Amino acid sequence: MSRWKCGIEGCDARFKDVENAIIHQTTEHTRHECKVCGTIVPDGYFAIRHAFDEHTRAEFVRAYDADSSAVRVREEIKSSVEDEADLNSVVQTLREEGAL
Repeated sequence: MSRWKCGIEGCDARFKDVENAIIHQTTEHTRHECKVCGTIVPDGYFAIRHAFDEHTRAEFVRAYDADSSAVRVREEIKSSVEDEADLNSVVQTLREEGAL
């Protein structure tokens, strides 16, 4: 059974590991423009990481018209990915593929 799903709206792709899910999000979906600062980042995990590492939760809530539930969901996704993923290998693979 595939434990990880893409999670980007309209995509039903599933993956056996989180690394392949992140690579998919980065290479198969359009980039996301941060509504706080305008930075263009890959959608999915990298967009969540950017929002919460670069901005305050309050900035996220205001820019995305979000609520505390939306923040919690994204924090849980970020934590789950970071607990399991070998992010160094993901970045290396994406660089080798020219996606970063």
